Amino acid sequence: MNAHILRVFSERSFLLLWIGEVFTQVATNLFNFFLIFTVYTLSHSNTAVSGIVLTFTIPAILFGSIAGAYVDRWDKKKVLLVTTSIRALLLIVLAFNLNNLVVMYIISLLISILFQFFIPAESPMVPLVVRKDLLLHANGFFSLAIFGSVLVAYVLSGPLLILLQPIENVFLFAAMLILGVVFTSFIKPHSSKRSQAKQAKLKQINVFKSLRQTLTYVRHTKAITHSLFLLSLSQILILILAVIAPGYASQVLGIPVEQFPLIFITPAALGMVVGSVVLVNVFHSHPKQKMITAGIFLSGIAMLLLPFGSKVTSREIVKDLNLYLPHLFTISIIHIMVVLAFILGLANSLVFVPANTQLQEHTTEEIRGKIYGFLNTFIGLMSLIPVIIVGGVADLFGVATVIVGIGIALLVLGFINIYIK
Repeated sequence: MNAHILRVFSERSFLLLWIGEVFTQVATNLFNFFLIFTVYTLSHSNTAVSGIVLTFTIPAILFGSIAGAYVDRWDKKKVLLVTTSIRALLLIVLAFNLNNLVVMYIISLLISILFQFFIPAESPMVPLVVRKDLLLHANGFFSLAIFGSVLVAYVLSGPLLILLQPIENVFLFAAMLILGVVFTSFIKPHSSKRSQAKQAKLKQINVFKSLRQTLTYVRHTKAITHSLFLLSLSQILILILAVIAPGYASQVLGIPVEQFPLIFITPAALGMVVGSVVLVNVFHSHPKQKMITAGIFLSGIAMLLLPFGSKVTSREIVKDLNLYLPHLFTISIIHIMVVLAFILGLANSLVFVPANTQLQEHTTEEIRGKIYGFLNTFIGLMSLIPVIIVGGVADLFGVATVIVGIGIALLVLGFINIYIK
């Protein structure tokens, strides 16, 4: 494996792409968390947070699939450079309007639209900067950059919110995007007559005809439809948790919202990493459907228990146990929440990894990019109503009620999934 690492990273353009991807992904994920908690701090409203999450999802509905079709026709390096540069400029504008919710919504929407064109350009760059015999390992390391960056952003988001002023955070995010642009600008993609001919042929194909063909393929392939639904479910659960996270921190846990990413999202992200590693190394030969069902049930149980940490800590047996435990290890609502967050992340990996593998097994290289573009749109469509509703319901009936409702829905879905072959 070490030899493969050296060979892959000896490809200078891939190394530059990989470093640029790390900076860009960390900045993007940090910015999303910053927006959610800043909007809640300004408005103290879960409904307002729903609005900002909608600015992430609506562009996916409107542009997800069509962006993928167009990016296939364009120079992908230029797409990465242009979309990232404009996002950095928009962040600089936002830095001077951090008390204006309307401006925050507009800039978040514009950045999300640009991101729809960035997504289908990033991974397809990999074959353009590495030799064919290194492609498998390069894709593995590129995926590690994407998901590892998410984990880094989860860990850093809390401390940055606490230690830096809002304007300092935004300038930091913009600087990271600019660094991503600098590294990406030095990439020299491979070019061949064959790839140029292929791109010319793509330009002759009607975009909407291509999208209709993709939709027909999805509709008539049950395994793909099922995988798309499960991958969407995985992402929608994350979006819903993002909407209610600030309210859960203040109303249920009674902690400052700035501390929430560090003590909830970090163990959840760690759970996803641990779950992925265990799946690959231990349960790789187990039926995917059984692992997915287990993940759904585990998510439902963890969600049901999230609001009731205080009831557990108030039990006499827990109080008696705490008398004999060192202060550092006394059982509190925070400790229970950390464990449940880890379980939620673990459960999400049990759904995401097998469903993603299943999707890749039933698609070819020619159609895979469009399928993932369609997935982006599908997630946006499926999340639209839940994200709109959940903020208002949380404001009316409380965050705890919403979390219990989600837990029950997941358990019902788990039983339904048992009968899906």
